[in-house]
Amino acid sequence: MCATAVLVVAGCGQRAAEHEPDFASTEELPESLGADGTTITVGDPEAPVKVHLYEDPRCPVCEEFETTGAGPELRDVLRERWVKTEYTLASFLDDRVGGTGSKKAVNALRAALEEGKFVEYHKVLYAHQPEESVDGYTDAYLLELAGKVEGLRSPEFDAAVTSMKYRAFVAASQKAYEKAGGAQDPEGPGTPTAVINDKEIPVQYNGLLFESESFAVLLKQIYDRPGEWKDTTL
Repeated sequence: MCATAVLVVAGCGQRAAEHEPDFASTEELPESLGADGTTITVGDPEAPVKVHLYEDPRCPVCEEFETTGAGPELRDVLRERWVKTEYTLASFLDDRVGGTGSKKAVNALRAALEEGKFVEYHKVLYAHQPEESVDGYTDAYLLELAGKVEGLRSPEFDAAVTSMKYRAFVAASQKAYEKAGGAQDPEGPGTPTAVINDKEIPVQYNGLLFESESFAVLLKQIYDRPGEWKDTTL
């Protein structure tokens, strides 16, 4: 049995020991664009546990993860400095379902990062996600949702949204998503996908992403025994 499976069983009915948060709120979390030009990092850059998430803003399963799954728990532990989250934002659903909503939302998220408001805006977008089949992330709706984030709306931000200022980032981010799938999945690994300390959670254990306490236990045990996770054959 792989270590992941053991951790899932160990997590049932348990909760990882809580640390005293260093950041008073998620709004205080550091956020930055990586040297590769596509990876958005949230949390202490020196944190020993790294959760890399692949998401498409229109993906309803991503919405489930971010609103009622492990997403809120992950945001909480980021405040304790021992976990950081990296995001690769995909936009493939526009081609699959039709429309431009994913691309517009990714562009708007990049604009929010420029203002230091990525965390708050990312949370708001998923909390008010339109139906996948509806191309609902219009310029007007994205600006309306930005109004829910204190200090985000400005002439510069609004112009970045309506002009698709970060279209090059959107395209590069989608390419990075596709590359992450490797030869087995040339269209990308699927969303949401979580890679922890460079090891992808196997598909058969993706249920962890929707069980907040078990996910927290997994992260804590990886933190406590990083060598065990590193040596695990998944």
